[in-house]
Amino acid sequence: MSRISVSQAIREGMREEMLRDPKVVMIGEDLGVMGSPFAITKGFLEEFGPNRVIETPIAESGFTGMAVGAAMRGLRPVVELMYNDFIGDALDPVMNQAAKLRYMTGGQVSVPMVIRAPMGAGRRNAGQHSQCLEALFTHIPGLKVVCPSTAAEAKGLIKAAIRDDDPVIFLEHKLLYATKGEVPEGDRVIPLGLADVKREGADVTIMTWSRQVLFALDAAERLAGEGVNAEIVDLRSLVPLDWDAIRASVCKTHNVVVVEEGVRRGGVGAELAAEITEELFDELDSPVARVAGLNVVSPFSPPLEDAVFPQVADIVAAVKKTLNLPA
Repeated sequence: MSRISVSQAIREGMREEMLRDPKVVMIGEDLGVMGSPFAITKGFLEEFGPNRVIETPIAESGFTGMAVGAAMRGLRPVVELMYNDFIGDALDPVMNQAAKLRYMTGGQVSVPMVIRAPMGAGRRNAGQHSQCLEALFTHIPGLKVVCPSTAAEAKGLIKAAIRDDDPVIFLEHKLLYATKGEVPEGDRVIPLGLADVKREGADVTIMTWSRQVLFALDAAERLAGEGVNAEIVDLRSLVPLDWDAIRASVCKTHNVVVVEEGVRRGGVGAELAAEITEELFDELDSPVARVAGLNVVSPFSPPLEDAVFPQVADIVAAVKKTLNLPA
């Protein structure tokens, strides 16, 4: 085991895949000399050269489309968007090309590419640099969507994403980059579509992903002091979804709170709540509760931003309401 940060874990995972497979290439803005805006590809240009670390102009649609074509021809490009907010400039190559070509060619063409995109609030980056857009990606058939919460998962899942034959959206919360954790040595790949129970519990399931996993764990500790035993399910992969893990936890606790940083309206939490209610209604002792961001543009003001996005206290309050406990 080595103790490294999430950003280092992603870097290690990508470097190992580049050493393992010469078809893996990096494409994006400032990846070379600068080593990417968050220094994740630092040194890659010197080690792998400009043919495999391709620094591009500020033209998301252009270099993402280029990556789709490269993937169709047998390469495994890893595209980095500076922020997930900028995906709007590249939606056509992502949603109309990468996501659909395998189906529309009857499996004759695959698009094995990864789009890495920093996401999330907490850095006071205001409306255009703070969004969590996983709900947008999960709505598009043909895309896989991954949201790691720990260093070990970041490394294991980026390796799995690069090896996958379908396009994978790999969302990295910016405030997780500096968090550290134990990462196993060796070639450890975490399969996509496999959730992880971060904390066993019997009273309520808190279902979440990415940075909100840390908030959920803190909330569970507070709740334990009041006699509530919460189970934390880290979905890790939103597409494909580990329905077996969801079913097992719901049938165990019979109460569910879904937590996401993205806005509540049309969120992933709404879809999960609907699916759980439809498929597991007889197992529920209470309606599925949702904790999510407010339906507003992310403010620049620190107090306002903290009020807009879910905090630990919001999760605690939602659990207590679900269990009919005093606030």
